[in-house]
Amino acid sequence: MSLWFDVVRVAAGINVLLLAVLLFVWGRNYLDFRSKHALGLMVFAVFLLLENLSGLYIFMIDPQLSVWFSNPNNVPDIAWRGMMFLHVLETVGIGFLVWITMD
Repeated sequence: MSLWFDVVRVAAGINVLLLAVLLFVWGRNYLDFRSKHALGLMVFAVFLLLENLSGLYIFMIDPQLSVWFSNPNNVPDIAWRGMMFLHVLETVGIGFLVWITMD
């Protein structure tokens, strides 16, 4: 298994956890204030959560794709680096959202 594959899976897992925190906080805010802003943030978090959960499913659970992705000869390194870069950037962005939300 390649390093890039592991980094993508870890970043997607962290994203799922951070988005669950955001969804909880924004959901609680929506129930308290009934604000369209909080509702918009919740919808944003749901879509990002679905994107990351589907990525984790593809990388770890799907019987065909997980095997294909886990073989480093199937996916060129440049593609893995690109996917890793995007997932890590997403993790940094979501981490920043968690930080400012919890502040």
